[in-house]
Amino acid sequence: MNDPSGNPPAGGRSEAAPRFELGVKDLQSSALPLGHAARPGANPLAADRISRPQQPRLLLLSNGHGEDLIGLRILQALHQRRPQVLIGVLPLVGEGETYRQAEQEGWLHRLGPRQRLPSGGFSNQSLSALLRDLGAGLGGLSWRQWQLVRRWGASGEPILAVGDLLPLLLAWASGAPYGFVGTPKSDYTWRSGPGRDPIADCYHRCKGSEWDPWEWSLMADRRARLVAVRDGLTARGLRRQGVAALAPGNPMMDQLDRRPLPEVLGQRRRIVLLCGSRLPEALANARRLLAGLACSPAREPQVVLCPTGSRPSRGDLEPILRAQGYREVELPQGCGGSSAWQVQQRLLLLGPGCFERWAGWGEVGLATAGTATEQLVGLGVPVLSLPGPGPQFKRGFAQRQSRLLGGAVHPCASGQELALELERLLRDGQRRQHLGAIGRQRMGTSGGSERLAELVDRRLLAQPQG
Repeated sequence: MNDPSGNPPAGGRSEAAPRFELGVKDLQSSALPLGHAARPGANPLAADRISRPQQPRLLLLSNGHGEDLIGLRILQALHQRRPQVLIGVLPLVGEGETYRQAEQEGWLHRLGPRQRLPSGGFSNQSLSALLRDLGAGLGGLSWRQWQLVRRWGASGEPILAVGDLLPLLLAWASGAPYGFVGTPKSDYTWRSGPGRDPIADCYHRCKGSEWDPWEWSLMADRRARLVAVRDGLTARGLRRQGVAALAPGNPMMDQLDRRPLPEVLGQRRRIVLLCGSRLPEALANARRLLAGLACSPAREPQVVLCPTGSRPSRGDLEPILRAQGYREVELPQGCGGSSAWQVQQRLLLLGPGCFERWAGWGEVGLATAGTATEQLVGLGVPVLSLPGPGPQFKRGFAQRQSRLLGGAVHPCASGQELALELERLLRDGQRRQHLGAIGRQRMGTSGGSERLAELVDRRLLAQPQG
């Protein structure tokens, strides 16, 4: 049987194969002191390639929580399509918790050193954040990650980079064929939307793209076999610069179907509260969002749906809720969630892992999050945001997010403004529908993961490597 990777079977493999095998094992050994290496013999990415034909392999690089989520969705679709592909992931930021369940299921493996940094991956937001990360070991971490990518690249096997310049640069420097899914930049941020920035808008208009010339050159390299961006407007801008960019769809909107609303919530106004996942910033954001919400008395029954990830936990949020006057009550049937809290006519539900179930139930969102806010808007739910001191959700971040989403997210300057705008949106159904339509248009439809998986299969895995 022919090897699906296009490489010769083990009996005729090139001299590079055993050198790559040793390199991966060396990397696992070097990661052992960090506590992140796979168990000896448990990782098929490091299995002996002499005894069997080579299987197709792919390394995915991602640099942030949202990028991890997008990467995972693409890999899930690819695994359904080509289960024989051996998949390694290298989360460049944080510990890649998004990949944990897939790793436990055994169809992908996290590789290399991983470390949680003080900035949560936003060291580019300020000099102080960069200095804190450097003090926590960013330099050494980046060097070890670079070594892993270079050793992978020595095999000529493909890399898929998801995120911005950092994973793109690493993929290019590996020497291997690569694909790139550019997640953060969209030409919508300078072509339209509220809060114009004359200097930045002029700069991007002169270039014709929000992506920069050094990024174009990496995307247009002969080893770049796939370049995908988040929307057709951005893809057209890159094509004018000689980059064969595609816009196959937005994986962020996959697996986010609206669920039937439980009868117990049908008579309540419904608010989705997203405080983010990076500690300690998420806790400070939750405190500020709840304080702003308290400035708007619940004149009719409300439910505040507060989905979280593994962080912040109930133990993290409970003191904040009690300080705001909430008391724990019985959890309503049929809603999901882990606990329920009440203050006057306002019921708040905490739900680890409940975002996909709850997001479509909201009428309005209150948010200090990145990817989850975009997903909520993509479901047609307008959002009010409340920028804080950061390191992630600062005013500049919030304004850029608002422009990206065409004003479907409105940054508020204070808790009082948040409360006032919330009352207006809850009263004005037509306004909610108008903003929701803009959000759906900016985020696009579901199905992007499947289309990207097909492109990865055809352009990265089906061609001879090298």
